[in-house]
Amino acid sequence: MSKDIVLAFSGGLDTSFCVPYLKERGWAVHTVFADTGGVDAEERAFIEHRAKELGVASHVTVDGGPAIWNGFVKPFVWAGEGYQGQYPLLVSDRYLIVEAALKRAAELGTRAIAHGCTGMGNDQVRFDLAVKSLGDYEIVAPIREIQKEHTQTRAYEQKFLEERGFGVRAKQQAYTINENLLGVTMSGGEIDKWEAPGEGARGWCKPRAEWPAAPLRVKIGFANGEAVSLDGEKLAGHKILAKLNALFAPYGVGRGLYTGDTTIGLKGRIVFEAPGLISLLTAHRALEEAVLSKQQNRFKPDVARKWVEVVYEGFFHDPIKADLEAFLASSQSTVNGEVTLETNGGTVNAVAIASKHILNAKGATYAQSADWGVAEAEGFIKLFGMSSTLWAEVNRPAGKG
Repeated sequence: MSKDIVLAFSGGLDTSFCVPYLKERGWAVHTVFADTGGVDAEERAFIEHRAKELGVASHVTVDGGPAIWNGFVKPFVWAGEGYQGQYPLLVSDRYLIVEAALKRAAELGTRAIAHGCTGMGNDQVRFDLAVKSLGDYEIVAPIREIQKEHTQTRAYEQKFLEERGFGVRAKQQAYTINENLLGVTMSGGEIDKWEAPGEGARGWCKPRAEWPAAPLRVKIGFANGEAVSLDGEKLAGHKILAKLNALFAPYGVGRGLYTGDTTIGLKGRIVFEAPGLISLLTAHRALEEAVLSKQQNRFKPDVARKWVEVVYEGFFHDPIKADLEAFLASSQSTVNGEVTLETNGGTVNAVAIASKHILNAKGATYAQSADWGVAEAEGFIKLFGMSSTLWAEVNRPAGKG
């Protein structure tokens, strides 16, 4: 009798390969697709069809939009930092996928979990650590297993599937593509060779020649640092992000080419597209910088960078994450108001901010006017710079000054 195993499934090359591979090793494969809002109805239907075509024992699709918003997007926007200052952690849906897979395993009464992560990347760390943090499970990773014998794993996977009568989409032959509500990441092909990405390495963001001529303006409303409205319409957070993706992708906003240090020590290079998330981060930062104190704005990035590193490296369930989020949540009590974003293509700027919490001095405007006198200004400069001035005086060479 076959043993039941739950496979986190996306319909891509790796997870498609996993189904017949596991079946041939005596597993009854039950697939779970956590739809975090990054695919349209056509792609969702393809994924469901692909699972059935491959002969799974069962397939379920789970709505992961609210979970990814509350579990990741909200604290990530509070943090406001990309990994190594650039990458907006677009595959952090992995943690929510794990939770969906474990829920399905409980329904089936099995403690066997499978994933399509490679042995060279970060996702295996995120997936395995999340599973181990949530219970005692058997983890099967077919792609890691075949890497013991095959160096060109993608070519082997493609041949394996084709020999069994399963086709592989052309784009998946060239690139590893991840797509969810947060955005799109692409690696493989010329990207891995440190060459300029080809036109095939493009997801949602339109090239410059196709950007609309008219500028785009949108207004995002925030309450306690969380986006709650778009152009005055109250919406659930994941729906706001989905709409921002649709609005800003035609303008090419949020596309980048990133090289960074992976968890396992290799250099990773990807093309990423995150039009909605980059727009949301831009709006939030503009509001936050206007309403937080100088000391908050100085200190908060240190906490944010640690939170980003923890999530990037797989420690999603480590207690330090909750500790850091307690500070981030506390810092957001006055991050309330509306921010107007504008783009003419490529980049997005916060052009207007409205909030009752903006730290305006009633009698002074920077570089324009002040309600203090010359003596007060000179006294402040003297005291503020005393240490530096004293050092210069004490150590000035003889005969100088």
